[in-house]
Amino acid sequence: MTTASNSRPVEGILWTFGAGILFVGVNVFVKLLGPVMPAAQMAFIRYGLGLALLIPTFRVIARMRLTRRQWGLFAIRGALHSVGVAMWFYAMATIPLADVTAMNYLSPIYITIGAAIFMGEKLAIRRILAVVVGLVGAVVILRPGFREIGPGHLAMLVAALLFACSYLLAKHLTDETDPVAVITMLSVWVTIGLLPMAAPVWVTPSWFELSLLFATACFATLGHYWMTLGFRAAPITATQPVTFLQLVWAVALGVILFDEPIDPFVILGGLMIISAISFITWREAVAKRRQITPPVPPQKMT
Repeated sequence: MTTASNSRPVEGILWTFGAGILFVGVNVFVKLLGPVMPAAQMAFIRYGLGLALLIPTFRVIARMRLTRRQWGLFAIRGALHSVGVAMWFYAMATIPLADVTAMNYLSPIYITIGAAIFMGEKLAIRRILAVVVGLVGAVVILRPGFREIGPGHLAMLVAALLFACSYLLAKHLTDETDPVAVITMLSVWVTIGLLPMAAPVWVTPSWFELSLLFATACFATLGHYWMTLGFRAAPITATQPVTFLQLVWAVALGVILFDEPIDPFVILGGLMIISAISFITWREAVAKRRQITPPVPPQKMT
């Protein structure tokens, strides 16, 4: 855990910034392949290729004694994440980059709600208001009644919810097992879960398409690793605002590479969601500091 004494905010921000660039690269590769390959197949190949990068971790997992219950939780998480990933790939291929990026920020909002419902975490009135602001931001992006809400937007709403469920399960499993197992088992189960979705729509990929998907797997794996290094170097309150730059890159690349118009409502809604997440993150950091700060002993009057 990063504490005030060992915090390295500049290093943490740089790692997080680099991770954000890699994640934007993932988005661009998927967007390029969207018109020529089914979403489920893209997701399956990406995770299958990414799994090869995790082979060294299999030995670590082989030495673990996972219970039947833990195997079940890994499988449930993999199933939820598989559907979420397939929907995310579909949304990326059918709606603008900025829409996907902004709506993806809904996951922390869903996580906050899920932690209160399923884990008994208390929500103060300020956090409840922040959640409401985030949800209103989603409504601003979608603008139901003012524009047609396509299947890509609906898929992204569900994907963000499923990713939130996956994160809550990961948080629970990380408390019981090694984080290496949590990361590797996700890749294994997602690859298995995507296979039945990819098989019926399979088209033979070209070597160029396979190379793009391998680059996608490398960028995503390295991005998650760099993000972990960022969290290790500095508190999340210092690094998380940097992740919101992904919305800036998404808008810029959408205009430059894919001729997507700038939608001010998407930017406004995204900023509302980002503001809500920033407030929730700050409040959680304040609460943790209060828990670990020792009480001040009463002073004797002399």
